[in-house]
Amino acid sequence: MKHPYRTAALASAVLVSLGLSSAAFAGGRPDLAIAGLKAGRAHEADQLLVKYRDGSTAAQQAAVRNGLGAQKLETVRGGKGEIALLRMPAGRDLASAISTLSSNPAVEYAEPNWTYQHNATSNDTYATNGSLWGMYGDASSPANQYGSQAAEAWGAGHTDCSNVYVGVIDEGIYYNHEDLTNVVWTNPYDPVDGVDNDGNGYADDTRGWDFDGNSSNINSGGANDDHGTHVTGTIAGVGGNGKGVAGVCWSGAKVISAKFLGRRGGTTANAIKAVDYITDLKTRHGLNIVATNNSWGGGGFSQGLQDAIGRANTANILFIAAAGNDAYNNDATASYPSGYPNANVIAVASITSTGGLSSFSQWGATTVDIGAPGSGIWSTVPVSSKGNVVSGYASYNGTSMATPHVTGAAALYKSSHSGATAADVKAAILGSAVPTPSLQGKVLTNGRLNVSGF
Repeated sequence: MKHPYRTAALASAVLVSLGLSSAAFAGGRPDLAIAGLKAGRAHEADQLLVKYRDGSTAAQQAAVRNGLGAQKLETVRGGKGEIALLRMPAGRDLASAISTLSSNPAVEYAEPNWTYQHNATSNDTYATNGSLWGMYGDASSPANQYGSQAAEAWGAGHTDCSNVYVGVIDEGIYYNHEDLTNVVWTNPYDPVDGVDNDGNGYADDTRGWDFDGNSSNINSGGANDDHGTHVTGTIAGVGGNGKGVAGVCWSGAKVISAKFLGRRGGTTANAIKAVDYITDLKTRHGLNIVATNNSWGGGGFSQGLQDAIGRANTANILFIAAAGNDAYNNDATASYPSGYPNANVIAVASITSTGGLSSFSQWGATTVDIGAPGSGIWSTVPVSSKGNVVSGYASYNGTSMATPHVTGAAALYKSSHSGATAADVKAAILGSAVPTPSLQGKVLTNGRLNVSGF
């Protein structure tokens, strides 16, 4: 299927099945993986992700490990063509190992285990005092024409996003926050009893899963889970309760946590598992999951992660991603994961309260789709007080903050257009963008987010 909005696409790799040819051609993009290493993209030292070919035998896979002198750390994705995370001998040159494996008939591709960081730089009180500009419209009170226009939708009576789910792939979420009451999903398929009742591999995943810590505690970071909590508040903070902030979806939306960012960031291996976790919840249980919010970036190209995003697309789940905070042109220098050309990706730049492209925001006329409020964004955070974690609020800057405005928009649109596909929701978001001078030639739509008609 031809991508409806991007003109650039990564070239397809030629795959030759085992048994039909004595020479196997590499899948994935070993050239991009090696280029990322040479460019110094952050990755886990001495680790490789290896995707074995469908039909490869256990003996062939063992031979690959033995040939590298590698140890298998875990299975990232099971099945007949599993993805394995391997630990290489200390000091082994990863680029040469990837080059060697690209001609191994049992291997589809090998790539570094890239590491990622979040893209933030750091009658509802903040809504009425003029602070929550990202939610305002040009005719709301307070008003700001460069806001998302969410207040216009609220004024028309659209505040409820019941029966719509989004995944937050990020840090964890402080789910006891006063402004996130009943926002975080409770899993009805896996009661807390120490058993994996729904058979998804994660016992007692009550509110989601912590892939960084491999536990069911989505707030394992305590007060350090501020970034994931902040984006959650922008998506679905409770509105009309006389306190704090309001999300694009005032009420009803449910947020599923897929925590993969810890204090040291996150890895490709855990990002793949997090994306697949959300996809599995939709395909297994039929949850009405419209999108995942991905306010993070770094590392290089990963075929494994792109494939996981593709599986989400098959399940009609949008992958909404931050364009990045290093103020460069993504058309010229690829930025991931926002730069993957999958049809379900929406890449988001950041704008200021006066309509300018934020000084830190990356852009790209073909690789970034739309601008949204990302400078001076107030939202929910956990704070530490006398040894306890309590509810707080903070203003952060970043394409991380712009992205959840768009994720909230996806939920808002889906709640009033129940039959909309992922492609329909994306088309509605991009098609309603307001032309903005600072974004002309900088993003695909030349404009900024506008949910007034949602």
